[in-house]
Amino acid sequence: AIAVENKILLRVNNEIVTSLDILTELRYLEIINDQLSSVDIDKSQKFEIAKNSLIREKIREIELKKLVKEIKIEEEFLEKVLINNFKKKKIETISDFENFFNKIGIDPDLIKKKITLEIVWNQMIYSKYINSVKINKKSIKNNLLKKGKKKEFLLSEILFTINEGEQLNQKFEEIKDSIKKKSFSEAAIIFSKSDTSNKGGKLGWIKEAAINLDIKMLLNGTKIGDHTKPIVIPGGFLILKKEKLREVNNDIDLDKELELIIKKKTNEQLNQFSNIYFNRVKKDIFINEL
Repeated sequence: AIAVENKILLRVNNEIVTSLDILTELRYLEIINDQLSSVDIDKSQKFEIAKNSLIREKIREIELKKLVKEIKIEEEFLEKVLINNFKKKKIETISDFENFFNKIGIDPDLIKKKITLEIVWNQMIYSKYINSVKINKKSIKNNLLKKGKKKEFLLSEILFTINEGEQLNQKFEEIKDSIKKKSFSEAAIIFSKSDTSNKGGKLGWIKEAAINLDIKMLLNGTKIGDHTKPIVIPGGFLILKKEKLREVNNDIDLDKELELIIKKKTNEQLNQFSNIYFNRVKKDIFINEL
């Protein structure tokens, strides 16, 4: 292993972040995101991604400590989530999980803490905003009931925000430049604030019935392989790439399909609320780079 001088690089309020913390975070991000280790992103950009990921985590932790007595979940539930999250790494038991991270020199307890923090944050957002989620079930059902073949879009996304003093056009040009020079998925890893950034922004196949009318019209006017202009959404701006389009037969289990779309739309809105809440909290946080 390479010896690294461990320096304090920044403070998030009173929480410190060291150079070793950032390198550990980068190794962790490369484990959960195959694309990060395979794409052609230079070292300084990777360092920046890991640093921002840690800042985000520290801000969430600071906020949660104000709201809950202890950032904790049931051990049994945590173990299930861990095994599920790292299935691809052939992890089937909690000891497999611990051995895997010990072997690569990352403390398994650190990963347990990260995942716990994420779950508790999501639970907090859910209880705070679930009553504000608005879904037009009737409209979704009507779309699903329409006869004939149905469109499905293979989409990727970049969700970004603009900081004080930044211009939307300027930020969009910067993202476009990155897409042009590298790829959409690399730009998503660098710029996207969405949880999908870990997967290069990939959203997978999305049914037409799950997309709102304005976005559907935009996608219909976008060529395959192209991306949209920034779409204003709660909590930021969204760029969608239309990877592929297919038409599928409409022989579906209506109730099952309706349930899936409602779940997807609920998560989408909760993610938007999460971003809005996070951006609000961030304004009161003091980030000092040393």
